[in-house]
Amino acid sequence: MEIGKLPASKVVESLRRQSVTHVIALPDSETRHMYDALVREPTIELIPIAREGESICIAAGLWIAGKRPVVMIQNAGLFESGDALRGMGIGVNQPLVMFVGYRGYTRRGDTPDTAAQFLEPYLHLWRVPYYVVEGEDDLDRVPMAFERAARENQPVAVLIGTEYSPG
Repeated sequence: MEIGKLPASKVVESLRRQSVTHVIALPDSETRHMYDALVREPTIELIPIAREGESICIAAGLWIAGKRPVVMIQNAGLFESGDALRGMGIGVNQPLVMFVGYRGYTRRGDTPDTAAQFLEPYLHLWRVPYYVVEGEDDLDRVPMAFERAARENQPVAVLIGTEYSPG
């Protein structure tokens, strides 16, 4: 199986099915199609941020207010978010689903990109379970992540190992 494109509209549809109310994201060139699809979606409020380290704390506030947020950040941004993940995710038992862009992912593990090399060991360190999405065929992992986050009252990551595409 080759890594495929991931239609942003299909991801948004999956988020709608999970009753997501907010997506906290740092807009960038790699997630442009996803950002555009979220802007067009009237049932999900997009909250752009300046630093990825803010994302988990904002999600915690929304969760406390009875909302169902999702965080969308890159792997390097997750590293920046470590203390928030510890204190506001794991520490308060927040059932948070995080979509993490797996920058540098090659599926073979032979990448010079340290952000890719460190991502899975980093999640293991924090005991954060994760699911890898390499294309549209893997979108069945999204509800699995939400179910696990709710069951365990802990953050769960969905690692996006491909690019979002329009449509």
